[in-house]
Amino acid sequence: MNDTALAAAPVRALLTPRVLVPLALFGIYVLWGSTYLAIRIAVAGYPPFLMAAVRFAIAGALMLALLSWRGLALPTRRQWFNCFVTGTLLLGFGNGMVCYAEQSVASGIAAVAVASVALFMAIFAGLYGQWPNRLEWIGLLVGFAGVVVLNFGGELRGSPLGAAALVFAAVAWAFGSVWSKHQDMPHPAMSAAAQMLCACVPLGAFALIAGEHAPLSPDLHATLAVAYLIVAGSLLGFSAYIYLLHHTRPALASSYAYVNPPVAVLVGVLLGGESATSLDIIGMIVILIGVAAITLAKTK
Repeated sequence: MNDTALAAAPVRALLTPRVLVPLALFGIYVLWGSTYLAIRIAVAGYPPFLMAAVRFAIAGALMLALLSWRGLALPTRRQWFNCFVTGTLLLGFGNGMVCYAEQSVASGIAAVAVASVALFMAIFAGLYGQWPNRLEWIGLLVGFAGVVVLNFGGELRGSPLGAAALVFAAVAWAFGSVWSKHQDMPHPAMSAAAQMLCACVPLGAFALIAGEHAPLSPDLHATLAVAYLIVAGSLLGFSAYIYLLHHTRPALASSYAYVNPPVAVLVGVLLGGESATSLDIIGMIVILIGVAAITLAKTK
């Protein structure tokens, strides 16, 4: 073995699923949990669909340029179509509806509603013959019970349109996640880049239909929030999620939906001036127990 191969061996050891899966879980647990507050700040200064379209256009273009520079193959025509469908479901309908809802729904409530993704994914995965095992069902139900407790513990503010948008977002995200696992998709990193670029089409259409326009004098805090969403939410968080979809069971990949609510509450308390009740704390503990059960049940 030459010196170059010896030097590359430790790098290859760090790029195994044993290392990358925990890192990806950290990305979608913590980074995505913090994006709910960032979205709330961003939509205070930018229209929701236009903001999401710009966010994914920048993130997708940067990632595609980097991957192409590294020599990764571009998607085939069929793979571009599959990425368009998946990107529309996950980012166009999923994330787009969350951005729309957070104009009238508190960020913590949005995170709680989106937690239903895990149950919807379990149902859609069952349609493809991959029903959760017994321990995964226990984890899903315990996690959902924790979300209910967390829901009762906070100050609930919302609107019928916002609530409907969040339910639709959860269903679209869950179906798109499961559907994509059974399609011809490019390399996970390239898939993430392609989906973000494709999502700009439906998001741009939504912005056009809603008559949205870019603000003449962008708010600094909203602009910084958009920048954070591009880096933490898209380049890092969404790439981590796509990796998990390709390397883990749906129940583990969707377990972020139960961790994001307590993370969103903590971020709101520390950075958003919000408060946490005793029921909030109990809910967080129950949620983490459910996630632990899902994690223990995963197959390598």
